[in-house]
Amino acid sequence: MLVLPDDWRPQGVDDLEPGAWQALRETDRSVCVTAGAGAGKTEFLAQKAAYLLQTGICLPPKCILAISFKRDAAQTLKARVGKRCPPDQARRFHSLTFDAFTKNMLDRFRAAIPQPFGPPRNYEIGFPRRDDLEDFLTRSGWRDIGWQKFEKAIARAPLPFDAEGIPPAWRELLHTYWQEQLERPTGTLLSFAMINRLVDYLLRENPAIRRALQLTYPFVFLDEFQDTTYAQYDLVKSAFHGSDAVFTAVGDDKQRIMGWAGAMDNAFQEFASDFNAVNGALRFNWRSHADLVAIQQVIAERIDPNVEDVEARGQRAVDGQVAALWRFDTREQEAQQIAAWIDREIEHGILEPHDCAILVRMRADDVEAELTDVFAAQGLKIRNLARSVGGIAIQELLAEELTGIFIPLLRLGTGERSPGAWNATQEQLQALFAIDTGDERAQERLQRSIEEFSSTLRAAMRDNEQNGESAANVFQIALEFVGADRLRQAFPAYRRDADFERVRTGFITLFCECAEAVDAWSDALDRFEGIGQVPLMTIHKSKGLEFHTMIFFGLDAQTWWSLSPGRDEELNSFFVAFTRAMQRAFFAYCSERGQAIGWLENMLLPAGLERVDGLLHLAVGDE
Repeated sequence: MLVLPDDWRPQGVDDLEPGAWQALRETDRSVCVTAGAGAGKTEFLAQKAAYLLQTGICLPPKCILAISFKRDAAQTLKARVGKRCPPDQARRFHSLTFDAFTKNMLDRFRAAIPQPFGPPRNYEIGFPRRDDLEDFLTRSGWRDIGWQKFEKAIARAPLPFDAEGIPPAWRELLHTYWQEQLERPTGTLLSFAMINRLVDYLLRENPAIRRALQLTYPFVFLDEFQDTTYAQYDLVKSAFHGSDAVFTAVGDDKQRIMGWAGAMDNAFQEFASDFNAVNGALRFNWRSHADLVAIQQVIAERIDPNVEDVEARGQRAVDGQVAALWRFDTREQEAQQIAAWIDREIEHGILEPHDCAILVRMRADDVEAELTDVFAAQGLKIRNLARSVGGIAIQELLAEELTGIFIPLLRLGTGERSPGAWNATQEQLQALFAIDTGDERAQERLQRSIEEFSSTLRAAMRDNEQNGESAANVFQIALEFVGADRLRQAFPAYRRDADFERVRTGFITLFCECAEAVDAWSDALDRFEGIGQVPLMTIHKSKGLEFHTMIFFGLDAQTWWSLSPGRDEELNSFFVAFTRAMQRAFFAYCSERGQAIGWLENMLLPAGLERVDGLLHLAVGDE
C-alpha cells in the first residue's frame, strides 16, 4: 500500500538527521551526498529506496539500480532494503557491483556488440598480471612503456580506438592486444576492465538497449562514488547521460583509496557538472563514540584541512583505553601478548572473538601462519578472510548470493530451533520461486515444501557421520531442492558455467573443511560464517565493515613503509581502516621487525592516543 510523500516515515529507525532528510526528498534532481565514516550511508540509501518505492515515486515495473564498488557493500545494501521494504518492493531494488552490472549486460547483449570485438558465449574472466602485460609489450616491440601505463590504457581507451587523443601507434597496439585476447587458441579471455569497455561500446552503438536501460531504471544510486574509475564513469555517462534518470551519488573523498586502480581525481565535481547535481551532506557518525571520533578528526584534518566537524552519535561501552600504541620487543612477545589480551577480554565478556579484527597491510597468509599456533595456545581460532578456498577468497565467498541462500537453508537441518534461518529461507525462496506475497496458496505450498525438505535434510545430517564427504552430500541435497538451474537463472552472475562452478566449489570446499574440524553441524555452519573466530584481513578489505575492537598488527615503519606524509592514498586507507572501529583501536608493532612510524605518533599522541610499552602489566579493560 502506497503512502503520500509527506506522510512517509523512516522504516526500522526512529528518525534521520536533517541532511539525510533533505537528500532523501530530493527526487527531481540528482544529488551528491558527502557521507563520512560511520555516517550510515547504507541506511540512508536503504531509506531513500524505501521512500521511492513506498510513496509510488518509483512505480512498478520501474526499478532502482544501485551500483557499489565492492561485492559485500552491494550485498549489505540489498539486505538492508530487504529489511526496510516488503518483498514485492525489495525485488525492484537491484544492488550490484560495477563488475556484476557490466558482466550481466555483456552476457545478455553480447551479440549486439559490433565485430570484431563481440566475444563468444564461453569467454573466461582473466586477471592479467604484470608478467602477462610485459610479455605482450616485449613481443610487440614496445619495451619502452611501462606495463602499468599500458594497463591504464586498456581500461580507459574507448572501443573501437578511433577517439581523438589516441595516437595511431597506440590504436594499433591496443587493437592487437584485444585481438590476441579474443582469439586465444584456448578460449577468449576478458578482464573486467575489458568487459567495461565492451559494455560502454554496446551502449553507445545501440540506442534501443540504452533506452530500455533508462526506462527500467529511472533512479540510480552510486555508492562509494569517490572510488569510481574514469572507465566506470564513462560507462555511467554512456548509459544515462541526457536521460531523465535521477542519481544519488554517495561517498567521501577522504576515503578515496583506489587511485592506483584508476579512481577519478575529482569524481564529485565532474558528476555535479555533468548531471546538474545538487550537494548534500551527512554529518553524524553513528558508529564510533566521541573519544574515537576526536582522533579520527585529526587524521581527517590532515587529509583535508577544510573538513567539517563530525558529530559523534555512537555510545562508549568500554572503560579504560580506547586507542593506544602497543610496543613490543620481539615478534614472539607481540603475538603472545595480543593473543593473551584478546583471550582475557573474551573471558570477561567484553568481546566475542569475531568482534575483534586484526588488520595487516598485506600478506595476510604470512601473518596467519605467524599467529595461528600462538592463538591456538590461548584457545583462539584465527580466520584469514583473504585465504582462498576452491579459487575464491573467503571474504568474497561470504558475500555471494549462493552463500546467503544456503547457510540458513542448511541450518534447517541441524535440529536446532532457528526462527531466523526459517524466515530467511522462506523470504529468499519466495523471491527465487517468484511467489507473489499475496498468493496464499502458493505461500502454503512453499511452507510445506520447506518443511519436507527440512525433514529430509535433518535425517541426512543425523544418519551420516560428519565429515567432508557427508558435508558435500548435504550440500548436494540442498542444491537439488533449490535447483541449480533456477539459481543460475535468478542470478546473472551464475549463468556461465565457470562462474557458477567457482562459487559452488568454494562453498563445498569451505563447508567440508569446517565439517571436518568440529563435531556438530551447527558448529560447522558457525565456523563457515566465522562465528567465534578472530578475523584477519588487510586494511583495504576492511572497508565497509565494522568491529567492536580493531588491532593494527605490525604497524612499524618497515612493514608500513608506504604510510608516509607524501602518500595521500595510504593515509586515506589508514583513515578508512581506523574508522571501522566502534569502541577501540590499537596499533601494535615490535622493535625486532621495525621502528615506530614517528610522524604518525606525533600526529595522534596529542589527540588522545596512548603509548604502552608491552602488555604484561595490562589487565582487562586496562584495569
